[in-house]
Amino acid sequence: MNDLLFHHHIYPLRHKLYRFALRITGNAHEAEDVVQEVMEKVWKQAPEQSQSVQNWEAWCMTLTRNRSVDKTRRKNSTPLEHAPEPGHADTPSSAVESQDMICQIQALMQRLPEKQRLVMHLRDVEEMAYEEIAKTLDISLDQVKVNLHRARKTIRQSLLTYIS
Repeated sequence: MNDLLFHHHIYPLRHKLYRFALRITGNAHEAEDVVQEVMEKVWKQAPEQSQSVQNWEAWCMTLTRNRSVDKTRRKNSTPLEHAPEPGHADTPSSAVESQDMICQIQALMQRLPEKQRLVMHLRDVEEMAYEEIAKTLDISLDQVKVNLHRARKTIRQSLLTYIS
């Protein structure tokens, strides 16, 4: 891996990789460790392997997912959701309502099956394309669409029940 390639293609992904690792591990320190390990692995990669990578973002996201899942399985614990960022609102009451809604959605996302949760995170939070999600999670494009549809439908139905 050369310095220029690393700084232009890999290093700018660190925040996205961290958010993804945090979503899976549920622990900020573990997510930081995962990103550090992924960055180190990419940096130490042999030059001939670097030439075979076509999409650096998808490849790094895949490495991050695999490493995060390994860490989570090793701990044999359920991932916990991190605290949401407070939103900008016009009034204090609308800020509280927004914060409550964000917390509710995050809690609902945590109850989704793993594939649905990961697909929804990659699409709606990380704003990745369907094709990139398919490569990252090593599933078909149809599976991405089905999992996203089911995840959104479940969240929508749960929110309607919560609001009513």
